[in-house]
Amino acid sequence: MSLPNITRLRPVRLLSSIHHHHHQQQLLPPSIPPLTVPSRSVIQSKYRRPGEPRGEKPPWEKINFDFSKGLEGIKKHFMLLKKEFFDRWVGPEGKPLLEHMLEQNRVLWEFRGPESLNEWTVSSDREIGGKSEVYLKLGKNNNTCLLYGTLCSTPPRDGETRYSGYCTMRSKQPLASFDRKKHFDWTSFNTLHLRVRGDGRPWMINIAPETYFSHQNDDIYNYFLYTRGGPYWQDVKIPFSKFFLTHRGRVQDDQHPLLLDKINTIGFTLGDKADGPFQLEIDFIGACKDYAHTEEFAYEMYKRNPEV
Repeated sequence: MSLPNITRLRPVRLLSSIHHHHHQQQLLPPSIPPLTVPSRSVIQSKYRRPGEPRGEKPPWEKINFDFSKGLEGIKKHFMLLKKEFFDRWVGPEGKPLLEHMLEQNRVLWEFRGPESLNEWTVSSDREIGGKSEVYLKLGKNNNTCLLYGTLCSTPPRDGETRYSGYCTMRSKQPLASFDRKKHFDWTSFNTLHLRVRGDGRPWMINIAPETYFSHQNDDIYNYFLYTRGGPYWQDVKIPFSKFFLTHRGRVQDDQHPLLLDKINTIGFTLGDKADGPFQLEIDFIGACKDYAHTEEFAYEMYKRNPEV
């Protein structure tokens, strides 16, 4: 019974040095298809929390095609574009060039009214089914922001999540005209300066720089903020050289200094496993130039190809 031409294997003559039977024809096994390995872009896709449903909607279904909204958007973006254009003539960020060159301190965020809270967003483990609560409001004299709530490290009962208990406050990504990303340029400074009043808990400060490759999207630079309890304010100065690189919460072996030319957001995270109420009051967040600090990077940097 003859096989169809599709499935019939073509006989291949093997090397005579291996097989002594010169005239014997042997059949090679069919070639095995290569293993389907998921591409890097699939592995490094956007993190989906356990229990969260997959977003099956195509992106164009989420767009609101209202005509009046479109007119408002065009007007807003052209106003921003005009401001951007004329600010360039004055100097960086609309400040004179001499003032920019001599700048020693810059207040990046301050809380002086309800509209200043619109630049921030808060989240907690409620997103994954946890029980922590976090709130953000203005302080007593409307001159500070108060981040408060209750930390609860009980993991959600979804059968997947093993750890829980975090609360976060993060600045929103600033946008230029036509929703282009706007970055902070802190190259004139080498130290982060905060005025805070805490309750004795340790916080984590997170700085997210702009990244150039998709697998770096979750790269964040972190350092610790140790607060004092009690009624007194504390001025905290943290050099940027102390911030270390993490990816999705894991400290990386291959460390690099934080590049200050394109900074996107800053955030504060609490996750010290101490259940109960917490509060952090912030007066301002700024950057300054400390001439006494000469360190470039606090951590050991490994060379990929060391000299012989």
